[in-house]
Order: sequence, then C-alpha cells, then structure tokens
Amino acid sequence: MTEAFVHETLPQRVVFAAGDARSALEGEVIALDARRAMVIASDRDGARVDAIVAGLPDVVRHTEVVMHVPVEVAQRAREVASQAGVDVVVAIGGGSTTGLAKAVALTAGLPVIAVPTTFSGSEATDVWGLTEDGVKTTGVDRRVLPRSVVYDATLLTTLPTDATVASGLNALAHGVDAMWAPRADPIDRALAEEGIRALREGLLGLVAEPRSDAVDDVDRTLYGAYLAAVAFASAGSAMHHKICHVLGGMFDLPHAPTHAVVLPHVLAFNASNAPDAVARIARALGADDAVAGLADLRAAVSAPSALKDLGMPESGIEAAVPRILAAIPADNPTPVTEHALTQLLRAAYEGDDQP
Repeated sequence: MTEAFVHETLPQRVVFAAGDARSALEGEVIALDARRAMVIASDRDGARVDAIVAGLPDVVRHTEVVMHVPVEVAQRAREVASQAGVDVVVAIGGGSTTGLAKAVALTAGLPVIAVPTTFSGSEATDVWGLTEDGVKTTGVDRRVLPRSVVYDATLLTTLPTDATVASGLNALAHGVDAMWAPRADPIDRALAEEGIRALREGLLGLVAEPRSDAVDDVDRTLYGAYLAAVAFASAGSAMHHKICHVLGGMFDLPHAPTHAVVLPHVLAFNASNAPDAVARIARALGADDAVAGLADLRAAVSAPSALKDLGMPESGIEAAVPRILAAIPADNPTPVTEHALTQLLRAAYEGDDQP
C-alpha cells in the first residue's frame, strides 16, 4: 500500500449487550457521573423505554420526535433540557431520535448516550442535520458524537420487516458512500467493506426466519451498521447522501426508504469510474458485480424501489436538480451533469430496474 493518507478515529464507547440495555445504560450514565437525564424517545415506545430507564436516578422524558429534525422541534427540546437542568441526553429510538439528541448537544454541549432501535447508524457519527423551510442543513461537530452507544439486539426483534429492510439499506449506503467520499482512505474502505458484508448477511437472515429467533442476525446487522457508519463519519458525505438529504428536506420523504431507493442508482452511476470501490462492494455482497449484487440483495429483501411511492411529486425532479448539483462533492468518481442527474432522479422516481 503506497497511498499517503491521514485517518482520524472518533472517540466513543460502544457496548453490545443483547437483552441487557437497562443495566448497560445505567453503567454508561454512571461512567459519565451524570445525575439527571433527558430521555428522548417517541411516545409509541413508552412501555419499553420505561423499562430501559428504570435504573436511572432522575429522568426528564421528551417525546416530540419528528423526522428530519425541524428547527422548531429542536428548539423546544433545547428549552426542555435547559429548564430541567439535565446533564446527559439519552436517545432511545431510530435516526430521528438520535438526530434530536444531537441538536440538543450541538448548542448545550451535553453528552449523549444512544440506544438505537433501528440500523440508522447516526449514533456512530458526528454529523447533525436540521430542516427549515424545506431545506435540510447538515454539519459536522464533535459535540454531537454520542459518548456511548448501547446496542441491544433484542430491542430490534420486533422492528417491522419493511422498516428493517429500509433501515438496513440506509446503513449499507453509509458503506457505499464511504468508498469514494471526499476524505475516504484505506481504513475507511476496509471498515465499509466489512460493514457491507455483515449487513448483507444480517438482512438476509432477518427476512428468512421468524423474528423471535433473530437475535444473532440483528446483532450481525447492528455490527455492520456500526462499521459502515464509522467509515462514513471518517470519509465524509458523498453523492448518495447529498441527494437523499436534499430530497428528504424538500419533500419530507421518509429517511431510510429514500436511501434504499436511491442507492442502486448512485452505485450504478459511479461504478465504471471507481473500480477498486466496486470490487470491494462486490466482494462484500458475495457477487462478481457490485451493481448486480446489490440488485440481488434488494430483490431478496423486497426493498422499496420508487420515489413516487414515498410521496415525492414528479415536479420535484426538476426542482431538486440545482440544489443537488450544488451539494455533490466535486471529486465524485463520475462527473455529475444536470442531464445525468435528471436521468438518475427520473429512474429513481419511476423505480426503473436499470438505474
């Protein structure tokens, strides 16, 4: 290996504790010497959250969780944290929950402990996102990186299959983007490849057996999601995530399904100009060809395929193109023109089999 590079690893404790989220979380709070926790979790997870946080000394609950973290929702959460005098934020849920905890940490400087209940991977990155007037703004700040992550596979065994598939492919997109993102290096690519491999194996297992017996497959998928997110956090955001962030902010599309729909189109678009990356992706997918391997996986797990099915208007294709063009990194493997991007979005909108 002759490539010159600088790699930075983010500091974070990661605890895998299948069936033991309560005691693992309590231990992480004690390690931070925290006394009062703000627990961010959706109302629909109430009973489960009660059990997980039962061992914490003092808890303030906050349940207003909204996709893409609108700025007004973030502001209300920040006010709750300030008025309650909390000294740690605990996020129990998916990417939107973790995103809101990050928004609080961004301004309050409070430590975050994440207990994921999806495969979003947000818990492993220092990336934050806020949406205002149809524009999703993202940034990188070390303050939002959760100090600890508690992975309990039993919390995901009841995640519906469609949500599992979309969330898992969202995680896989982190690995793909990390192959050619602006700061991608050999360590990122190695982590991303292993993450993609584990995600593929885990997702195939999760759709093939009763969920009650799927703890090992959930653990494997969480492991893959974590590695892919770590690679993404180091490598930076590339073409795929720029497209999805613009579309999500403009049209309030569901986050994970949008990633699941767009991913094969971006992979096909970049494949011919990123031979090392696609060779790694193909190997991780157990295929001779990366694009075909991803198509096979998507077929096996019945992945969502069309942006029009997620609520995007057809007129949104033309409206989104200039915003996306302005956001895509200049060093994307394949040059991105207005025409090429329009074709890609059109294929993703219609759900064409051939991106």
